[in-house]
Amino acid sequence: MLSMLVLLPIIAGIVLGLAPIKKAPVAAAIGIFVSLVTLGIGLAILAGFQADSAQLQLTERFSWIASLGIDYHLAVDGLSIWLVVLTGLLSAIAVGYGALNITSDLKRFMACVLMLEGAILGSFLSLDLVLFFTFFELTLLPMWVMITTWGGPNRAKAAVKFVAFTFGGSVFMLIGIFALAYLHFNTTGRWSFDVIDIQGTVANGTLWAKFPEAQSWIFWFFAVAFLVKAPCFPLHGWISDTYAESPIVGPILSSAMVKLGSYGLLRFCLPLFPEAVKANASLLAGLAVVGIVYGAMIAAVQKDIRRLLAYSTVSHMGFVLLGIFSLTHIGMVGGALQQISHGVGAALLFLLVGYLIKRKGTADLREFGGLKASLPILSTMFLIGMLGSVGLPGLNGFVGEFLSLLGAFQAGYIHVVVAAFGVVVAAVYLLYMFQQVFYGPSREEGAAVKDLRAPEFVLAGILLALVVIGGLQPNLFTKQTEASLGAVRGMVLEEVNRRPVYGKFPAPKPKPTMQVVG
Repeated sequence: MLSMLVLLPIIAGIVLGLAPIKKAPVAAAIGIFVSLVTLGIGLAILAGFQADSAQLQLTERFSWIASLGIDYHLAVDGLSIWLVVLTGLLSAIAVGYGALNITSDLKRFMACVLMLEGAILGSFLSLDLVLFFTFFELTLLPMWVMITTWGGPNRAKAAVKFVAFTFGGSVFMLIGIFALAYLHFNTTGRWSFDVIDIQGTVANGTLWAKFPEAQSWIFWFFAVAFLVKAPCFPLHGWISDTYAESPIVGPILSSAMVKLGSYGLLRFCLPLFPEAVKANASLLAGLAVVGIVYGAMIAAVQKDIRRLLAYSTVSHMGFVLLGIFSLTHIGMVGGALQQISHGVGAALLFLLVGYLIKRKGTADLREFGGLKASLPILSTMFLIGMLGSVGLPGLNGFVGEFLSLLGAFQAGYIHVVVAAFGVVVAAVYLLYMFQQVFYGPSREEGAAVKDLRAPEFVLAGILLALVVIGGLQPNLFTKQTEASLGAVRGMVLEEVNRRPVYGKFPAPKPKPTMQVVG
């Protein structure tokens, strides 16, 4: 089932891109059908998922390059299950938006979206480092094509910056992957790039006992790649131009793609480099706090709505990283939940911004004003989405941020107070954006702009419903993740030979005190 989930959109995207289809409605129908089937498979996996277990589920594994110990290895657990569903949902939303708004070469556009979806899904499900790296790098090509083909006037510069940052970070990870496999070979006498195999040698103490000085170096080779993707200060330089110059579908899909950074830290860095993680957790939490405040303050002075939301992503992903590197149970649950909350909330705001840009022909805040009267439905949806992003209690942005801050406080990080200041700044710039767009004097000339059409309302309404549900019932999104997060935390904090091992035994069941009420 996992192979079908990953390969269906990739193969469909390749076939669609090469097929001699000239009619846009046919390409749109194929893209919508494939994306909905993929989402359906993801939901079916979620429905059958064993929420109380940290064990890997639906495992598919066979030898790929036997001489080097490289396997085709897919599995799902609590770290990846909601990210899989999020990717399927946002891809379906992106396909629907493209079908309504892309007027040039829709066939190639649909092919790019489907291939990007499959590459992201493959990254979330791969447990072989070479296979993961293959999917991780495959995300670059369709994103680059989308930016250069349907992007803004400075799309070439944005595409180069996007590739330079993300590929540059990946080079470090590739070095780390082969270094880790080499050390595993020297420890066990056999080559393996499989996370389960390598983590087993880490858990029993044999790998790093033999090469203690190498752990910190290889950890940073991995961490740099994931921090670029996250995007974490100061490695966030690609995101502003990318979001501003790509078609609006780019940021919508990036709401899932940037989670490859935080996911990679949880899946690879924490289990494989426990001593290095403990030694650098405070530093990384500090960078997360800087990102929270820096992103919020830079967002507050932006005049382009897309750049404002890009820096908002830097700020909100800072809460994800802060929760992860608190290394507390409650903080890690908050960071994992914030991944999903931000993915949904940011996608909603970018979708609505896309509708606004379509109606006004610009993303410049100074060209907006007084649109509430003409766009009552859109303005109401935007208000709820914006309040969710601010972290209003009762909406999905609140719980993850609160738990991340609480976990950082439990960890003794005094800079958690500074991180809380970022929440205040976020409220300022998001409320200012809403006021600038929907209130004040109207800048309309002639007939007023039209409100959302039914298809537009449906796409935004799905995300809006999740913003509300995530705030009122956050346990729907945390119960599948807690066991796996507990296992990963144990892989870092437990003593050698007491650490959980992938595939051997489940992590301790989550504590009942973690029942969260929105």
